[in-house]
Amino acid sequence: MDHFLYRDGILHAEDVPLTEIAAHVGTPFYCYSTATLERHFRLFQDALAGMDHLVCFAIKSLSNQAVLRLLGNLGAGMDVVSGGEYRRALAAGVPGDRVVFSGVGKTREEMGYALTHGIRQFNVESAEELRVLSEVAAGLGKTAPVTLRVNPDVDAKTHEKIATGRKEDKFGVPIASARAIYAEAARLPGIEVVGIDVHIGSQLTDLAPFEAAFTKVAELTRDLRGDGHVIRRVDLGGGLGIPYTRSNETPPLPLDYGAMIRRVFGDLDVEIEIEPGRLIAGNAGILVASVIYLKQGEGRDFLILDAAMNDLIRPAMYGAHHDIIPVIEAAAATDQRPVDIVGPVCESGDTFAKQRAMPPLGAGDLVAFRSAGAYGAVMSSEYNTRPLIPEVLVHGDQYAVIRERPSFDEIINRDRLPEWL
Repeated sequence: MDHFLYRDGILHAEDVPLTEIAAHVGTPFYCYSTATLERHFRLFQDALAGMDHLVCFAIKSLSNQAVLRLLGNLGAGMDVVSGGEYRRALAAGVPGDRVVFSGVGKTREEMGYALTHGIRQFNVESAEELRVLSEVAAGLGKTAPVTLRVNPDVDAKTHEKIATGRKEDKFGVPIASARAIYAEAARLPGIEVVGIDVHIGSQLTDLAPFEAAFTKVAELTRDLRGDGHVIRRVDLGGGLGIPYTRSNETPPLPLDYGAMIRRVFGDLDVEIEIEPGRLIAGNAGILVASVIYLKQGEGRDFLILDAAMNDLIRPAMYGAHHDIIPVIEAAAATDQRPVDIVGPVCESGDTFAKQRAMPPLGAGDLVAFRSAGAYGAVMSSEYNTRPLIPEVLVHGDQYAVIRERPSFDEIINRDRLPEWL
């Protein structure tokens, strides 16, 4: 469910017509719904009600500080995968003891900064990282709380580029090696083992891979406790998928996900951490663009937009689908015809959809890409010297620009010419 609906023939974000925002900030722009973000966060809170838990928002999906502040005020923790994301979480007002630090390549500098400013835990991804973290923590006179990310060798049945739980993936340590590494962790100075971590991928639309991985983690929890380790929390990662089309996609509901977690871990007396990103942010955001031209080609027509692959790279990178709809609602009897929907970047890959049925549209008309809140703005770039586009947050009948569009002078003046030129 989201809060982007037609009213009197105009697509609204909550109570604000998108035409009003477009007139103010220009196109393209991202628009997020406060009501949808809050609703989706609370779905996870409700799903785990009665269990000791913390819902940590995956910042990599949508990192604007206004969104982080909004979720942090609701009690969310944050899952970060870089020193920059860690600093964003703190800047948004989320305390370090609600931040978990994931990622396969944490540097000494990142470790030291997090230890100095507060951290809930490091999700350690290798024995090598564990040893470096021990050196950094001991050198600072600190103790680093850690979980070890285990790789359960479970195929998430998702896109090749976002699967993370198979033995050939770079993430975590083989679950068969975990007990030996935990034994080493117990001997290392500056390290406190607090739990186990697992994350098998993103955009999962079936609970079976989750349950297979979580069952292995539950068994490991019992084994590690038998070895004398204190395992008081289990970080289950994120990955629950969303419907990217309005047709027949029916990913599992958070309530079903929570019931499965209870079934697997209910008798273990552990705190549950989860790291959703896409399901909280994905359907809470849209990308609004304008039509530049309707170009007639040989055998096909092209709807050329002012948004491009640098603004929303998912279709070019993953072959991802986004529903694309007109901001001014087409009449029910309007005939639709297939068009290729493309951007202006000089790449054939700058294509959002091929032969997509659309109502008649022309220069200046507005379209909206649904389900663009996650992995949209965060993955954008200035390729072709195209400015990063504004982000707008709507709250009822109010809206605010939460990231401005930079000017061309601001972009170009970041370059520095050496004195010999």
